[in-house]
Amino acid sequence: MNNTKLLKSFLIKSIGIFFIGMSFGFLGCSDQPDSREFIYVGTFADSEDGGLFVYEFDRDEVQFTLSQTISDMESPGFQAIHPDGNFLYSISSDSYSDDSDYQTVSAFSINPENGNLSFVNNQSVGGRGPAHISVDPMGRFVYVSNYSSGNLSVFRIDENGSLEGPVDSVQHEGSSVHSRQQGPHVHAADPSSDGRFLYVSDLGIDKIKIYAVNQDTGELTPAEIPYFENSPGAGPRHFTFHPGGEFAYSVEELSSTVAVLSVDQNNGALEQIQRLEMLPDYFEDNNTAADIHVSPDGRFLYATNRGHDSLVIYSIDEATGMLELVGHESTRGGHPRNFLMDQNGEFVFVANRDDDNVVIFRRNESTGELTYTGNEINAPLPVCVSQLIL
Repeated sequence: MNNTKLLKSFLIKSIGIFFIGMSFGFLGCSDQPDSREFIYVGTFADSEDGGLFVYEFDRDEVQFTLSQTISDMESPGFQAIHPDGNFLYSISSDSYSDDSDYQTVSAFSINPENGNLSFVNNQSVGGRGPAHISVDPMGRFVYVSNYSSGNLSVFRIDENGSLEGPVDSVQHEGSSVHSRQQGPHVHAADPSSDGRFLYVSDLGIDKIKIYAVNQDTGELTPAEIPYFENSPGAGPRHFTFHPGGEFAYSVEELSSTVAVLSVDQNNGALEQIQRLEMLPDYFEDNNTAADIHVSPDGRFLYATNRGHDSLVIYSIDEATGMLELVGHESTRGGHPRNFLMDQNGEFVFVANRDDDNVVIFRRNESTGELTYTGNEINAPLPVCVSQLIL
């Protein structure tokens, strides 16, 4: 091939590479939008004062912009987001109907442009005093924990995100030694990462019930080892897994303790391997424990104290799952009922019900310690914070 033909071939290939680069955005990011982040704050406020709030979150500036308020819901306390990010499910104190003493679970679609919510449908929670809602990790079912009536309801999710009527309901029975344990109080239901098992924390009977989930219908049957029994008077409230799935942690509301559990991933069984106090030795006032989460890297565990109004921080031995105290961080507000561990591990968002604020802490990923950013969300009686990153 002569020089003229070589030059011509080179130019043709270069032009082709240029246009391919343009089509894939190699020469700029204008056609590839940055990720957008949204924060959802559920509250105990009535429809006159607030409701369910939607904020856009600017991570670089640690700033929030209110995008929407769903104000026609009574105390939309807890919410959960579908794993595909297209839908949000919320429980509220609204009566499902005029002749029902059961409350309501609602489905919303999420606008990916601004995070805003559009109502899809609702169902009766099938019980009284709903306290927690979670979504199957495969996006098939919604679980609602009814504290006052001590039962759990399971709903199937349709392709359009709507909720079918309950496909199963489980009523707990029993009691325990504390004055608040005269009957069952289902506080939370947490599925395993593969959705095969459901762990239901019942404060009233001092047990974490373990159910096998029918992968087709969502119906529940007791697992081979049907429950883990917490210490008498402990009051299991919330439950979380270590990212590896071999360990789990139960925050015990009435005793202000954390139980460290090994998980048999074959049959779902739990076994206690450690139990720790959540309060410093000097604190002798009343306290109840609330929420619990593991950092995304699996190195630290955090849990909230209401009374001491703090986050307790533990380091995790990743080989054994056992905990060692790092310290306590004030939540800068009263009654921190719930908190959010940032999916990226950079921040912690704490909902202080009694001071109408969600306080943002920056997390040191090496030490686990928290630093107050000075940034807060002002919302009436906040009790739950959820995050969506698109």
